[in-house]
Amino acid sequence: MTTSDTLRCTRIHLAHGSGELPAAGFGTLIPDAVATRQATRTALEMGFRHLDCAERYRNEAAVGDAIQAAVKAGTLRREDLFVTTKLWNNNHRPEHVKPAFDASLRRLQLDHVDCYLIHTPFAFQPGDEQDPRDEHGRVIYDPDVTLVETWRALERLVDDGHCRSIGLSDITLEKLREIVAAARIKPAVVQVESHPYLPEWELLDFCRQHGIVVQAFAPLGHAMVPSVLDDPVITAIARRVHKTPAQVALAWAVQRGTAFLTTSTKPRHIQENFDVSTLPDDAMHEIREHITTHVRFNAVVETGVPGFIPRAAVNA
Repeated sequence: MTTSDTLRCTRIHLAHGSGELPAAGFGTLIPDAVATRQATRTALEMGFRHLDCAERYRNEAAVGDAIQAAVKAGTLRREDLFVTTKLWNNNHRPEHVKPAFDASLRRLQLDHVDCYLIHTPFAFQPGDEQDPRDEHGRVIYDPDVTLVETWRALERLVDDGHCRSIGLSDITLEKLREIVAAARIKPAVVQVESHPYLPEWELLDFCRQHGIVVQAFAPLGHAMVPSVLDDPVITAIARRVHKTPAQVALAWAVQRGTAFLTTSTKPRHIQENFDVSTLPDDAMHEIREHITTHVRFNAVVETGVPGFIPRAAVNA
């Protein structure tokens, strides 16, 4: 890992891919396309150089528009930008992976992506419906494909040269062990829910041993209760170092060796989330030793159904 004078400029070397992952990432889970386009442009203007996208978000075209606008304006070079997108659950069968990947490239208006993730380790019934349900409202899973088979198809994308690294999202340590054991090309990145109430130390230790970057989504607790940002340990540190609780939680994420993703449509919050700086050692110790609340806010690791995606946006 190399860190400049400011923590927000940290980039993490990918041991199983090419390039470096900017630790500060902007997530594009925004339901409205116009808002997506504007928020992405704002994030790029503020200094974010990692954009996290997904087929499931149904707004890759808006992200692509924002990227192209910045490139054409001369404010961004493609080679300075790290773009991640994800394979959705209804495209897990190997023969569906490359068409889904190529469709994401077209929507993003790019000739390659820097990282392609399996969005969840759950395969859904193949077809056009992203959220297939039976008559009782239960998810219809696909029993005829394994996660390893899907992973092999991602490895072939790397071989083809249009995908520089691959990884997994919403994965448990048990499932990750299976892929690491079977993989020809190891995961470069693992994206999981992580914050001071869900530090995932065991997963992080495993990933360190295998050269895998852990990237935290919902690093601020996704504004859910109990509130990470209202935790007395976090708020006391924030007052002491003259930062906001959000900036404390994000600095903690980077200093312990992970990357993070934040999402907002408000310029003030986008800037706040990028403007992180180093915490003193005693603050890092307090967060690890004095916070005892343990909460997982998103049950996606149990079902494959992301808890943070508004159903209205999914079905739009």
